[in-house]
Amino acid sequence: MIRAHHRLAVCLVSLLLVTTGLAQRRRDPLNPLEVDQLRDTAQEPEERLKLYVKFARARLDTLSKARTDPGKTNRGQDVHDALQDFLAVYDELNDNIDTYADRKDDIRKALKLIIEADTEFQAGLRALKDSATASREEYKKYEFLLSDALETLDSSAPDHRQLLTEQEELAKQKKLVKPDAQAAPKTR
Repeated sequence: MIRAHHRLAVCLVSLLLVTTGLAQRRRDPLNPLEVDQLRDTAQEPEERLKLYVKFARARLDTLSKARTDPGKTNRGQDVHDALQDFLAVYDELNDNIDTYADRKDDIRKALKLIIEADTEFQAGLRALKDSATASREEYKKYEFLLSDALETLDSSAPDHRQLLTEQEELAKQKKLVKPDAQAAPKTR
């Protein structure tokens, strides 16, 4: 009986350690200040999307610094982590775009900024890929993640442009309908 309780206790402690270890590996790519900023803009789609672009750009800057810092001892892993953070933030950006598009929110201004950022992000990641051949061992640590990030950007950028086109067309239609709807009511 005591052995059964002992085994159960060992199993529970082991399970606790494993789940704690897994939880620690998943880190939030956003810091508490950024989370607060996003929370404050929850009802402002344009501002929220601009923040996601800002945060993705910051992750790309961190990635560039990690790649070029001569003092880094584990550059490949640092670039991997920064790339992972960039991709997580960019995925959140896309999720938010989808949410706002489904709600029919007007996010045209933010989409223009996002489309510009897509081009910037693609250029930065392609430059990283082109420069990565210098250190093959380092590149192996983030090669898959870099390919994933480039594929995500390559598929998202046309979607963003298409959504902007759709939203501009919808805005034109609303503008054409609006004056008729606001016509003065007929009086007797």
